[in-house]
Amino acid sequence: MMRRLFSIWVFSYFTLLFLVFFIIILAVFILTFPFDKYRKAPNFTLSLMARCMMKASPAWKMEFEGTEKYNRSEPTIFVSNHQSFLDMAFIYHLPWKMKWVSKKSLTYIPVMGWLVWLTGHLTINRSSKTALKKLDNLVEPLKDLIPVMIFPEGTRTMDGELKPFKNGPFLLAKEYDFKLQPMVIDGGFEAMPSGSKNLKPNVRFKLKVLDALDPSDFEDMRELKDHTRLLMQQQLTELKPT
Repeated sequence: MMRRLFSIWVFSYFTLLFLVFFIIILAVFILTFPFDKYRKAPNFTLSLMARCMMKASPAWKMEFEGTEKYNRSEPTIFVSNHQSFLDMAFIYHLPWKMKWVSKKSLTYIPVMGWLVWLTGHLTINRSSKTALKKLDNLVEPLKDLIPVMIFPEGTRTMDGELKPFKNGPFLLAKEYDFKLQPMVIDGGFEAMPSGSKNLKPNVRFKLKVLDALDPSDFEDMRELKDHTRLLMQQQLTELKPT
């Protein structure tokens, strides 16, 4: 009963946040779009909403490790496991802002989809033959040292385990020799499992940034992808509570 009441509170709180911040972000977008090429101002405003989201429960605690490993002077593609709807809000607490890649179906959701567009994030249809080509839209911001965030699993896990990886971020890193920086997160699946309406109010969220990988150290895209997944699987196992 307690978790059900908590879930009602969280979903109501999130709905209010999305509505209020949509108005704020729209205003920021209108004021800044003539000179804000990558929509940094709206994206920063969205990060404020993300911080508010993670305050839905005072017992949601967050831990970060390895944030000093990110070199802001190098074009970097971040990849992370994907556990729940809360992952974005959690990752937004990192001390840098990223351009995200999301599934196109998000754009069909009122307010949420509009926020994705207003803040300049990229959406792709994973089943489309042009999905990989659309990732080329990330090349220019990456060269301008705006980091990119991609979930290589393509969607949220349904059982808490790491799913197979898509090729996209690894092809992009290999083709343009961008650094690939894995990170692992835990806690989202425990707090808000995909498809569940019963949220958990007492969860410790953990994020660990791993060392950046140089694509030139790997023979091909598949070797880079397989190595990244193995590394993330090992680190995720260590991160999970025993």
